Amino acid sequence: MPDLSSLRPMLAAPGERVPAGAEWRHEVKWDGVRALAATGGVAGVADGAVELRSRNGNRITEAWPELLTAPPGPPLVVDGEIIALNDRGIPDFRVLAERIHLRKASTVARHAAATPATFMVFDLLRVGDEDLTGLPLAERRARLEALDLGASGWQVPPQYDDGEMLLAATREQGLEGIVAKRLDSRYRPGERSTAWLKFAHRHRGSYVVGGWRPQTGSRPGGPERLAALLVGEPTADGLRYRGRVGSGIGAQQSRLLAGLVADLGRDDSPFADDVPRVDAAGTHWLEPVLVVDVDTHGVGYERLRQPSYRGVRSDLAAEDLLPGAHDAVGEGR
Repeated sequence: MPDLSSLRPMLAAPGERVPAGAEWRHEVKWDGVRALAATGGVAGVADGAVELRSRNGNRITEAWPELLTAPPGPPLVVDGEIIALNDRGIPDFRVLAERIHLRKASTVARHAAATPATFMVFDLLRVGDEDLTGLPLAERRARLEALDLGASGWQVPPQYDDGEMLLAATREQGLEGIVAKRLDSRYRPGERSTAWLKFAHRHRGSYVVGGWRPQTGSRPGGPERLAALLVGEPTADGLRYRGRVGSGIGAQQSRLLAGLVADLGRDDSPFADDVPRVDAAGTHWLEPVLVVDVDTHGVGYERLRQPSYRGVRSDLAAEDLLPGAHDAVGEGR
């Protein structure tokens, strides 16, 4: 097996239909940081140490001190996902995002104490001098489950027989999705294989438009093209900012939306909370009356994740989206 810095994880291909049958197992798709880990004695790692590498081979060891206690037993190389929970108890990449590039020990320690991470280990690539990548997943998994990971901050997440059941459960719980894996699949470092299939949830909700941004790099003096919307969620405390939506707004949609917002301009932000400077810069603020549908990954987040514009909801008014209003019929709400 190569040095850990040159090893790349096996990747899942997008799936269209969740496979069924005894030859498949299904796992939760975690919203975290993919990582390969090696313990002292293999892949160039010093005795007694743990090394963590990102999917691109970058060293990320110093960012996760709570994960550096090696499990007892022989040296290992494993594949998994580093996760942390948000205040709703849901794995959330943004909880981890600030830590990825931290290296100052005192700062890292403070973050680790406030939001400790867990390493969800889902594959075993090496034990001691034995390379396991050529073995079927069923055997690698059995040997992984036999390890004692209790004191390390590492866990082995469960697998499930029923993929459709797991897909429905993860959607209901606001998780990212699932991954289906063939039990006979060998581990192919750096390859995207149809032996592993990923299914990410898209959730649709209705939001109120509070501003729009023009396309950057437009010709000076030329007309501004509407390229993105700033949207929010009505609450008892006012319109709360949920994010900027640009994906899904093509030329035709841009012209339609430009006509709809032409007479809605105002001088100040309609959002009750602060809009991040990077989103507010260059924004044209609007009266919060236009409702649009947006697809997004996951639910229960302060900001929409990978949002995509789906269309205008002429059948809904902003007040229909207030908590307790039962006539808001947007899918996913």
